[in-house]
Amino acid sequence: MRIIVAGTFGPIHDGHRSLFRTALERGTDGVLVGLTTDELATGHRDRPVPSFQQRRQRLRETLSELDEWGREVEIREVRDRVGFAGTEPDVDALVTSPETCGTVSDINRERVGNGLDPIEGVVVPYVRAGDGERISSTRLVAGDIDEHGELR
Repeated sequence: MRIIVAGTFGPIHDGHRSLFRTALERGTDGVLVGLTTDELATGHRDRPVPSFQQRRQRLRETLSELDEWGREVEIREVRDRVGFAGTEPDVDALVTSPETCGTVSDINRERVGNGLDPIEGVVVPYVRAGDGERISSTRLVAGDIDEHGELR
């Protein structure tokens, strides 16, 4: 199975790590990681986001630390909501959080329009912080929690 996981991933936290582990575990034929460009990452955020280069480097390090299966991993730029998932022929699934699972429908509409088979959505539950709320980059940047969800 070839898997896609995509996002801004800046800064990386345990919620992201859960997505990555799922993608790596299921991605027997490889994992494509979509990383939003600086323009897309900062266009709708009210918080600072590390640069694409910084996010890509941290992403590589994190994936390497988590990859106990020795998967082939490729990181690609994502410039819009659907990204390359709508045109990449050899993918089977998209790993997503509950927050972004609706993207699978948009991707599948584009895929079918491009003569491709739909992909499966693999929804990974939120990872919760010490206060029971979900871990997010916004909360991390605000200083409410650390990358593991521990309250500050």
